[in-house]
Amino acid sequence: MPKRRVFITGHNGLVGSAIARRLSEHSDIELIYADRATLDLTCQENVNQFFLNNEIDEVYLAAGKVGGIHANNTYPAEFIYQNLMMECNIIHAAHLAGVNKLLFLGSSCIYPKFAEQPMKESALLTGVLEETNEPYAIAKIAGIKLCESYNRQYDRDYRSVMPTNLYGPNDNFHPENSHVIPALLRRFHEAKLRDDKEVIAWGSGKPMREFLHVDDMAAASVYVMELDKSVYLANTQPMLSHINVGTGVDCTIKELVETVAKVTGFKGNIVWDSSKPDGTPRKLMDVSRLAQMGWKYSISLESGLRQAYQWFLEHQEEFRG
Repeated sequence: MPKRRVFITGHNGLVGSAIARRLSEHSDIELIYADRATLDLTCQENVNQFFLNNEIDEVYLAAGKVGGIHANNTYPAEFIYQNLMMECNIIHAAHLAGVNKLLFLGSSCIYPKFAEQPMKESALLTGVLEETNEPYAIAKIAGIKLCESYNRQYDRDYRSVMPTNLYGPNDNFHPENSHVIPALLRRFHEAKLRDDKEVIAWGSGKPMREFLHVDDMAAASVYVMELDKSVYLANTQPMLSHINVGTGVDCTIKELVETVAKVTGFKGNIVWDSSKPDGTPRKLMDVSRLAQMGWKYSISLESGLRQAYQWFLEHQEEFRG
């Protein structure tokens, strides 16, 4: 029996690499990759030709231009243009090539700035987005609607998952451009090496956030992709088809920081600088839709942080600077 040929876009990134690790365990799957040097996903002609040349059966659309608040604020045009072009090109090329199964990976930033907590899928398009990453969020919303539109018009089976805050192997530990967990792991690690007596943390520590290990995200992605179509359709709606992926459990930033200190072995004091902003009081996903479909996370925050820290220790030479 021939193997299923599965194309993972963004296979070098945090999520794409985790999906690749997960699928590499399947003996009936042949993974197809293309890095940036091989294939420019923003070029429609190149993407169409790639699909025609490779006889692809399924697609995981994990590629995208990503970054923190500073990058989103500085390069809004690049964030909306590049993400829109990648999504349009890949989804349309998949359709033209007769690929019937595709999974689009979005982001929790698709929800309104003041969405009721925990955030349900039905909150989509009910309010104003967070200003700092609106262009990125608009592109991700467009990706959901692209999938739904090809399903409605051409009876494709294109699905969408929206992850909460992710962390784990292949995360970005750059000193300026990383997200909260890799940034904290690096700061506390370096403070331990210097034998610092204290680490200053921003804000009050009271805001609450949800975090999901990227290996759990990969497991959920494969689970949703491989769900029987009747189950997927029974739990979604044609124009509200995306699925939240998270733990459904949040913690305070104070609890997160204290756990990072424990994991890294930092013995000094943590001092909170309450003059610094806290940000949104709470961001939590409602994951009941996915739970009804039979999936739940398995990696606890402390266990996941230990794994992420170990990965950083083994790769820290890559993040010098």
